[in-house]
Amino acid sequence: MRARAPASSANLGPGFDTLAVALDRYVEVEVEPASKLIVRSEGEGAGLSDDPSHLAARVAIEVAGTDRLAITVRSEVPVGRGLGSSAALAAAAAAAAGAADPLAVAAHMDGHADNAAASVVGGLVAATTVRGAVRAVRLPLDADLVFVVVVPDVALPTARARQVLPATVTREHAAFNLGRMALLLAGLADHRLLIPEATEDRLHQDYRSPLFPAAPKLLGHLAAAGALAVCWSGAGPSLLGICASADGSRVAGAGKEALVDANVAGRVLLLRPDVTGLVADRDGSVDLWSERPPTWLSSVDSDRGGPPRPGAGPRVGG
Repeated sequence: MRARAPASSANLGPGFDTLAVALDRYVEVEVEPASKLIVRSEGEGAGLSDDPSHLAARVAIEVAGTDRLAITVRSEVPVGRGLGSSAALAAAAAAAAGAADPLAVAAHMDGHADNAAASVVGGLVAATTVRGAVRAVRLPLDADLVFVVVVPDVALPTARARQVLPATVTREHAAFNLGRMALLLAGLADHRLLIPEATEDRLHQDYRSPLFPAAPKLLGHLAAAGALAVCWSGAGPSLLGICASADGSRVAGAGKEALVDANVAGRVLLLRPDVTGLVADRDGSVDLWSERPPTWLSSVDSDRGGPPRPGAGPRVGG
C-alpha cells in the first residue's frame, strides 16, 4: 500500500498550536510485507535513519503489529525546518500500513494536532484535542493565495524551539493573539482583507528569534517585496510570506536576494495550498503524482539562494 501526505505550515503567526495550512510538497510512503524489516529512503532526509528508529518504521510497525515490513519513504519536504515533515511522514506511514484513523496516529506520534490535521485533511485547518480525540475543522481559504517559504540550511528541532518559550503568558498577550488570529482568519478567507498585522504574535515568534537571528531581516524583505503578511513557519527556522498569486514570483525572488544579502545559505520555495490532504493507494489504481512528477526525480535544486555551501553539488530534492 502507498500513501502520500502534504507538508504544512503551522501557527501562521498568532494561531499557536491551533492553525495550519497544507502545502504542495509531499511525503510518499510505501509499505509491503517482507521477511524482515527493510527501510529505504529517497529525497529529503534520505539515509538519515534507514533502520527501526525511522519514524515511518515506528509508525508502520505500531499500526501493522509486525516488523516484517519493507518500508520505502520518498520525500520532498525539508526535514527539521518547520514544514511539518514529521507529521506528513507519520500520516502517510499510518495510512500505508492500514490505519483506520491516520490522523489520530499521526497526531500521537508527532505530538501536534495542527500539522497532522493539515496533512490529513488538507487546506487551512483549525485543530486541537477534545476529550482525548483530535478535532480538525476545515476553514475557508482564498484560492488566490500562495506561500513563499524561505528555508535556511539549518535545522531547528521543535523540542529546542519550545524550550525558549515562557511557561506562562499575560492576559494582555493572550488577548492580543486572539484578536490577531481573528484578523488572520478573515484575511485568509479573503486576501483583500489580509493586513500585515494579522500575523503579529506575542506567544512564540519573538522568543524564537535568537535561535535564528536573521529572521526579522528576511521577513522584512518578504514584506517589502509585496507579501501581504509574514511569519515563522511552525517552529522555524523556515519563514513564510503569504501572497496574492500575482505577487508570488516577485516575493520569491526577493527571498532569494535576501538570503544572499544576509549571507544565509538556503532556498526559497513558492508553494500553493494543498486542498486534497492524505491520499492512499491500496491496489495500484491511484496515481499519486498525476499533477506533476515528484521533485526527488530531479538532480538539480533550482530554488536555492544564499551563498553556496562548501562542497555543495547537485542534490536530490528541490
